[in-house]
Amino acid sequence: MQTVRTQTIRNLIKDTDLKLVSGNADTEITSLVYDSRKVTKGSLYVAIVGANVDGHDFIAQAVDAGAAGVVVEKDVEVPDSVAVIKSDDTREALALLSAAWFDHPADKLKVIGITGTKGKTTTTYMIKSILENAGKKVGLIGTIEAIIGDRHIPALNTTPESYIVQDYLSQMADAGCDAAVMEVSSQALKLHRVSGMTFEIGIFTNISPDHIGPNEHKDFAEYLYCKSLLFQQCRHGIFNADDENLEGILKGHTCTVNTYGIEKKADFEAHDIELVHKPGYLGVNYKVTGEENFDVTIDVPGRFSVYNSLCAIAVCHFFGVSVEAMQKALKAAKVKGRIEMVKVSDDFALMIDYAHNAMALESLLTSIREYNPGRIVTVFGCGGNRSKLRRYEMGEVSGKLSDFTIITSDNPRFEDPEAIMKDIETGIKKTDGKYIMIEDRKEAIKYAIEHGQKGDVIILAGKGHEDYQEIKGKKYPMDERVLIADKIGRAHV
Repeated sequence: MQTVRTQTIRNLIKDTDLKLVSGNADTEITSLVYDSRKVTKGSLYVAIVGANVDGHDFIAQAVDAGAAGVVVEKDVEVPDSVAVIKSDDTREALALLSAAWFDHPADKLKVIGITGTKGKTTTTYMIKSILENAGKKVGLIGTIEAIIGDRHIPALNTTPESYIVQDYLSQMADAGCDAAVMEVSSQALKLHRVSGMTFEIGIFTNISPDHIGPNEHKDFAEYLYCKSLLFQQCRHGIFNADDENLEGILKGHTCTVNTYGIEKKADFEAHDIELVHKPGYLGVNYKVTGEENFDVTIDVPGRFSVYNSLCAIAVCHFFGVSVEAMQKALKAAKVKGRIEMVKVSDDFALMIDYAHNAMALESLLTSIREYNPGRIVTVFGCGGNRSKLRRYEMGEVSGKLSDFTIITSDNPRFEDPEAIMKDIETGIKKTDGKYIMIEDRKEAIKYAIEHGQKGDVIILAGKGHEDYQEIKGKKYPMDERVLIADKIGRAHV
């Protein structure tokens, strides 16, 4: 739903560096589009230079479809009746125009942006949970979905294109939301998906080498720099004091600064951390000190859960949330597919997690090892039509850090599942880790539960929040929670 139906070019480009190089500034624009196939009479078409396609090649098509104006980086020839707006970067232009088109919705909300290699999704949901517990109405934009009121919209990107971001924020404002919390990827910052808006709070969780390669970041320095850009467009920044790259992230920041951490001096510190391992249960207790002082219990295991919850506490402190509301919400906070504990037995614990690369799996298994389980049993596969290196690496990590691995299928896509499993086996054979191969994921999960031993932690890795399996271009329903429920004979888990 668009809150603004028409705007003049003059109004759209005011307060920007965009230049009207030909045409009438008072031209009425009826829609803002960046896909030439969606141009209708009166549209303003933004020509984006993509990795594979250049939107400038479709200017003539857009004009034929009725475009009243075009936004370009290159010199183009159009009829005199069509306005031409020039920009150094049309991706940035799209962001600025989108913010103006929707009447700058970020100014009507307290927008919280979270960037970091790990922890964004969990922290996002934690913050939403606590603020809602305190009586706030909160929208969400993230890796899994966008949430606007009662509507859940599946996500295609961690951070959508700028037009969609502004559309979602506008709908949140119209729905009476007080705040919006969103994941902000380095790619989003690099490609200007959040340009043209000011965040009330920007958050840095951590950074480690990731998303480096073709069509992403050329090196770690660029990755770090892109993440740091968030802190040049937020009023208040909250940072992980323990991250070794904090100084680099802070470079050029224009916001006020608060910190959280476990190891270094910070505004919000965690002390007396207790990893709780009870029959069929893993969790964490600790005491937060500094700007807040109270006891915390989280039903999500791992030291990284301490970091995520500390960050959420720092945000909610900023909003003036009561201690009682924070404690209650933190205890209840869960994220589908992110270290999601599923009660199966009093003898062993079982969790579902999205870990789908070697770095994420290593972090997860290392964290669980701190609980001194009887065994770590890891069930996972790898996606088809993706890097074989990922398969080798994940196999090696599981072989080293799990006591037993069940190699199975994930999303084979157009590849042979058995061939993918063989690649994983190549990695695990570099270790002395014990393993079995069961192609049918349902049977693999069944085997893991049936052979669970007292004190085990069983990890179903890779699928996380996904409730399907993709085979030869088709998605088949497959929710691991349903498979577990079927196995243990319960209607709901």
